[in-house]
Amino acid sequence: MPSDVTPQVGVFDRFATKAATFASKAWFFVICVLLVLIWAPSYFLIGTLDTWQLIINTATTIITFLLVALLQNTQSRSDRAVQDKLNAIADALADLMASQAHTAPQLQHDLEELRDAVGLEDKESA
Repeated sequence: MPSDVTPQVGVFDRFATKAATFASKAWFFVICVLLVLIWAPSYFLIGTLDTWQLIINTATTIITFLLVALLQNTQSRSDRAVQDKLNAIADALADLMASQAHTAPQLQHDLEELRDAVGLEDKESA
């Protein structure tokens, strides 16, 4: 429930959030394009095709590997936050339905269905 959510975010989580924000900007894409534009004519300085290709392959692989790890962290935390909010809404709705169940008997069945449905994300993992 929402009371389980801690307001403190670790150093890595803060770094991952900043990296995700940085990588989602249009000028990050421009930097990537500039990297390729600088790399392309560097063949004339390097001279060998294998070394020239190895430079761009290594650089892009390292950047991709690190960004995937950082973005996965950010996405996982975002998913957990959304799920916590949905659980809080479902809990509040269940409480409201329970308080009104004596006036509308069909709410009792709906309340049981809602309580059964809450927590399915823990029971049915992808």
